Amino acid sequence: MAKKKEQVQTKQLKVTLVKSSIGFAQSQKDTVRSLGLRRINHTVTLIDNPQIRGMIYKVRHLLTVEEIE
Repeated sequence: MAKKKEQVQTKQLKVTLVKSSIGFAQSQKDTVRSLGLRRINHTVTLIDNPQIRGMIYKVRHLLTVEEIE
C-alpha cells in the first residue's frame, strides 16, 4: 500500500527593505544583499528557517517582515 506524501506547507516571510544600508557596517550591507534585497522598497519572499531569521535579526532596523502562510 503506497502512502500519499502530504505536502508540508512551509511558512514564508515577505521581507522589504525600508531603510538604506548606507552608513552601516559592511557586514550589515552584505547581509541585506544576501537576503536578495537591492534597493529601498524592494520586497522578496523567503522560506522561514533559522538561518534566514538570524539574517533578518541582524538587520532588523532596516527591514519590515510579514509572515505568509
